[in-house]
Amino acid sequence: MSLPNSHEALLRNRHLLQGRTALLGLSADGILAHLPAGGMVMSEHAGICASLAGHDGWQVCFGYDDPALAAGTFDTLLVFLPKARAELDLRLALARWLAVPGARIVLVGEKKEGIAGAVKQLKAVAPSATKIDSARHCQVWCADQIESLPEFSLQQWMTWTRIDCRSVSVEVSGLPGIFSLGELDEGTRLLLDTLDDNPLRSGSILDFACGAGTIGSWLHGWHEHKGQPPVQIDGIDVQSQAVVCARATYERNGVSGRILASDGLKGVEGRWPVILSNPPFHTGIRTDLSMTELFLRDLVRHLEPGGEVRLVANSFLPYEPLMKRCIGPVERLREDRRFTVYRAFRRS
Repeated sequence: MSLPNSHEALLRNRHLLQGRTALLGLSADGILAHLPAGGMVMSEHAGICASLAGHDGWQVCFGYDDPALAAGTFDTLLVFLPKARAELDLRLALARWLAVPGARIVLVGEKKEGIAGAVKQLKAVAPSATKIDSARHCQVWCADQIESLPEFSLQQWMTWTRIDCRSVSVEVSGLPGIFSLGELDEGTRLLLDTLDDNPLRSGSILDFACGAGTIGSWLHGWHEHKGQPPVQIDGIDVQSQAVVCARATYERNGVSGRILASDGLKGVEGRWPVILSNPPFHTGIRTDLSMTELFLRDLVRHLEPGGEVRLVANSFLPYEPLMKRCIGPVERLREDRRFTVYRAFRRS
């Protein structure tokens, strides 16, 4: 199995990993077999964490608030470049909190991911950082004798945004790296419009790829606004920041429902009469339909007979024929230049 370019670049410079080592933001598990034995690996992706389990000597942590993370523990902190620039500041802060005094930070990233700009962020906290290598369209930077942070709290990075749509207002939590931070994205707004124009049947609801919990919180507020009984809205997301934010958003808005961390629907039990989604279609910087395709194929066992699936997607993505084949007849509830909201009911 081929490794991402950034992982290959790290293997060329594995001599930089000295002493107790932490890998932050790992995106593939194959590299661990080629590194010095033992250490800690953190990923904010639930599926990657599951795949990392079982590697001898490696402790696996899910996200920035995993209770196993401990201050002043590691001599070398390897930081992979995240997609969102703001998340790099968060990841570097975690690295400095995990570091022993005088530890080393190694930053690895691809040029097309923005490693050149990321170096400025690294030098803001480690002015002595120097470039060690350029390979496989990546750069490797190293900073020694970094200044450790005495405190780190994920809650200090959390922000709140008021979202207004169709006379319903909710407060939505945000963290660096989360989808649509600080705003209501156009696709979700279009989906919410259809929930007002074409209300859902009564019953519990699953929000797949729930993000910060915007859809569930808005639906809760919509039911209150219409004087209707509240519904339970469960949420599933693969990203640790999304799980943290959705739980906080639900708590602030008084929403009833569980928020679960899961890579797709693997390991998820239960059936729902309604499943909603604004599904992701990117992995890193590449378009990736695999998660939603897997979601739709696996959907039937989680959808009650006659149950509804409603999702919004970029109009150029080929979801309609896949939904028709996997679920049932498909209706386009609304579309604009960029997005389409689809609705399908499971065949009896």
